[in-house]
Amino acid sequence: MNKDKKMSNQQWGMIAGILAYAMWGVLPFYWKTLSSVAPLAVLSYRVIWSCGFMLLVLVLSRQVANFVSETQELLKNQRRLLAVIAGAVLVTTNWFIFIFTVSNGKVIDASLGYYMNPLVNVLLATVFLKERLGRGELMACGLAALGVSILAISTGAIPWSSLAMAVTFSAYGLLKKVAKVSSLTGLTIETAIIAPFALIYVVFFSKAGFMSYSLPINLLLVGAGVVTAIPLFLFAETTKRLPYILVGFLQYIAPTLMLLGAVFQFNESFAWPQLLGFSCIWLGILVFTYSNVLFYKKSKRM
Repeated sequence: MNKDKKMSNQQWGMIAGILAYAMWGVLPFYWKTLSSVAPLAVLSYRVIWSCGFMLLVLVLSRQVANFVSETQELLKNQRRLLAVIAGAVLVTTNWFIFIFTVSNGKVIDASLGYYMNPLVNVLLATVFLKERLGRGELMACGLAALGVSILAISTGAIPWSSLAMAVTFSAYGLLKKVAKVSSLTGLTIETAIIAPFALIYVVFFSKAGFMSYSLPINLLLVGAGVVTAIPLFLFAETTKRLPYILVGFLQYIAPTLMLLGAVFQFNESFAWPQLLGFSCIWLGILVFTYSNVLFYKKSKRM
């Protein structure tokens, strides 16, 4: 009975993970439909409606008391509170870079950022958590650096948006470890911190004014909050139910879908230099994943 329950738990975790990363993978299609709206305005509405949606979820799931309790505990701990505030700034920055990159027809760059994310996680853990890199991880990071160098030389510019996306999201994940709040409370507080600034922008500084677009565009802007929150919920379910190594495999669904969409749907250029650069990064990911699999098997035997 317990074995069946564990299997069912893992099956739901796997389904939730695939759905979460698939939704993140097709997000460029969603932001492309809002290309007539300025990226900063799209970001502002994303924050506002994400906050509204999270508050609605709190009420419907009867988690208001738990939210209040967690918030009170957070206010008593300056270190955790600062981590949440910094996390809110970082995730908002990450959202803006992603929206701006996609709006400017560079979905491949967005894909590159997400491919690089796990390798940047390792580097940040080395710098801030003083974790030591294994031989496989060193080789993986070296291959990723080589891939980025090839892309920079071939285009004549460093892929800053890709690097910024990877660094901001990895740093956000690092701060989440310090904050130690539930995903529901965390995202609600993070969006609530930024929402007043977003509202001020769309009301007083946006050329179009607040929600003064056509009905389809307004509905898409409201939906931006939903498409932000749902995959984050699914991701939280995944991390609770699956081993870290399996989550590591699933995370490559999103950038792969982005890359396929960029090449076959948006007709972005993917010539030999890009293929060579990406191949180095893919090889780095394979080395990194293999290294993690070996570590996982070794830890299970101990």
